[in-house]
Amino acid sequence: MRTFSKSKLLALRQCPKRLWLEINRPDLREDSDATEASFQIGFQVGDIAQQIYDPDGCGALIDIQSEGFKRAFERSAELLNIAQPIFEAGFSAGGAMAFADVMLPIQNEGKQAWRMVEVKSSTSVKDYHRDDVAVQAFVTQSAGVPLKSIALAHIDSSWVYPGDDNYHGLLKENDLTAEAFARTEEVQGWITQAQNIVAETDEPDIKIGNHCDTPYECGFFAYCSQNEPKPEYPINWLPRFPSAKKRELAAQGLYDMTEIPDDLLNDKQQRVKDYTVSNTVYFDAEGALADLAEYPLPAYFLDFETIQFAVPIWKGTRPYQQITFQFSLHTLTESGELEHSDFLDLSGNNPSEAFAYALIAACGQQGPVYVYNAGFEMARIRELAERYPSISVSLLAINERVVDLLPIARERYYHPSQQGSWSIKKVLPAVVPELRYDALDGVQDGGMAMDAFLEAIHPNTNTERKAQVKQQLLAYCKLDTYAMVRLWQVFAGRTDMRL
Repeated sequence: MRTFSKSKLLALRQCPKRLWLEINRPDLREDSDATEASFQIGFQVGDIAQQIYDPDGCGALIDIQSEGFKRAFERSAELLNIAQPIFEAGFSAGGAMAFADVMLPIQNEGKQAWRMVEVKSSTSVKDYHRDDVAVQAFVTQSAGVPLKSIALAHIDSSWVYPGDDNYHGLLKENDLTAEAFARTEEVQGWITQAQNIVAETDEPDIKIGNHCDTPYECGFFAYCSQNEPKPEYPINWLPRFPSAKKRELAAQGLYDMTEIPDDLLNDKQQRVKDYTVSNTVYFDAEGALADLAEYPLPAYFLDFETIQFAVPIWKGTRPYQQITFQFSLHTLTESGELEHSDFLDLSGNNPSEAFAYALIAACGQQGPVYVYNAGFEMARIRELAERYPSISVSLLAINERVVDLLPIARERYYHPSQQGSWSIKKVLPAVVPELRYDALDGVQDGGMAMDAFLEAIHPNTNTERKAQVKQQLLAYCKLDTYAMVRLWQVFAGRTDMRL
């Protein structure tokens, strides 16, 4: 009988076909950069958990990579005889195996017993976490371990880092003992089901669907979708089209928006369908001009770049808090001259306060401040105002001047190449074809900007590389705001201005 790891059983819970492929065709798996990044965050949070649950450093760590499975299981059993924290203790029983993030010794009726804590980098308990804990409880108890309680610890997003590497309070525990212990038969059923699935010669016949990225992004999606219908105009291009309706239509063999009855579409979806299929551009120039007519020059065009850490590195910040480290600002003067200023802090220190002061100085006192998707920048400005009350009035005054170009673009313009999206990465090359993000060197989107920032502030990054990354970040953010200038020019009908 095959022994399944916890991850394989959780793969089964997501999709039986995924489990079969994990076992029989692992070579087909292609994890995305986002998936790899989530793994790294998990490792980082796990390291911090060891500090939290073993502040004296007297615990033991099982290293599966160096010890191998057999020795890891043996040493785990040996360590259960010692009253000390154990990290990554491994157990194998009942047809499954699992490694516990944290095992803590406790006393139960005068005898040594154990409390388990599973650590997650999320900010709440998810349904799939409950499956995870149920498997852990089953395997550990089946291995004969006197397990008395099991909790899931996740990140408390309201916690504020006090500095000095003090992470006590970062994790919030949720006791799932009763629930996990009650699911023994259910887990046994998963193991039996897994045995039957992997014994099949052929992979399960399961179509792609919502399960492909819920609760995890599946690394086999490219393989599973290769033979799926490839419509010329996918329904997915219809903005905010209900997922339930997509599934219903797919069950009827309908995948192309040309096959969708018009009475199922709202005005925006109908526009996307009509102009995509006819390969023509929709532009309500008169409406766009009216939208912008009330805003005089000077005008400012603003964009932020932010970074977030699951485990904060700067005092006074919270887990996953969006921290501004860069802005670009194009200023169009009353005389029609275009000026540019920016801010970028790669010192490795918290850039927030310097960012805030620089932003106030750059934005002047009057004139519209154009952004694209205003909710993001405005939220960051409010956060800065809360953190630095002495300059909050000046910061919030910027928010009062914000004008969002996204609703104007969404209402007044659509090009078939947008494929139902109004992200600036889609709209810019449609409106201004000579400007493209993929022509940039090194940094071409927000995710790459965050990665570049992390590389630049890392102590092992040399001066030459840091300077190169700095230029890439500046060029990327500058294009974001110049893109807004050019969009404004088209929407405002100012073709007389050479920008």
